[in-house]
Amino acid sequence: MTEPSVKTAAVIYNPIKVDLDALRDAVSTAAQEAGWGDSVWLETSVEDVGQGVTKQAIELGVDLVIAAGGDGTVRAVAEALRASSIPLALLPSGTGNLLARNLKLTLNDVPGSVLAAFTGVDRPIDLGVIDIERADTSRDRHVFVVMAGMGIDAKMIANTNDDLKAKAGIAAYVGAISKSLRDPNELHLRFTLDDEPAKRATVHTVILGNCGSLPANILLMPDAVVDDGLFDLLLLRPGECSAGSGSGRKSPG
Repeated sequence: MTEPSVKTAAVIYNPIKVDLDALRDAVSTAAQEAGWGDSVWLETSVEDVGQGVTKQAIELGVDLVIAAGGDGTVRAVAEALRASSIPLALLPSGTGNLLARNLKLTLNDVPGSVLAAFTGVDRPIDLGVIDIERADTSRDRHVFVVMAGMGIDAKMIANTNDDLKAKAGIAAYVGAISKSLRDPNELHLRFTLDDEPAKRATVHTVILGNCGSLPANILLMPDAVVDDGLFDLLLLRPGECSAGSGSGRKSPG
């Protein structure tokens, strides 16, 4: 009789975000207790924030990919896994951990998160797909699992100091938000929602949301649900009391 194959997990980890020795111990223990084989360990870098090493994991034929890092690592891993059927497990290790928060996962519990990765139940969620056409007509395709934005939202991320974020956590975004709000540039949009006629808008921020909860109990998009098959659209102009919003069907992920 042929022996059943032993399942294997790949751990895609951001070395800046994790305590590697503690993580290795937790993964080794949980995998052994669950009857899995030795895990594959793949490290992200500045040059490869997750897509490349995740493709290596896929080529190795792993049964599970565990992302240990912040939302940037999670997004990159999800992007590479998009065309596969391999499940993704989260070990929240970043500043915001927005996807983990919106999924109501427990934070700051590495052993518990690792155990859930090997023994938990899979949950399908939506995946946003964005095609970006650049000035030279080249195109890039990216995905998102939380939010995608242009304008002040994107400038806030760009203006956030990584060293300060490592030391101060979420508080590092405060100065970046203040700096970004002073930017006078506007976005001139032409967009369509579902089958409606095209619309135009001039805004400072546009955000597509797969889920809408932010740290500090801020609910940016109250109707956004991570597995409802819909995007939520938020348009903002600083100084105004209201913002346009709407929803559209997700692209297949």
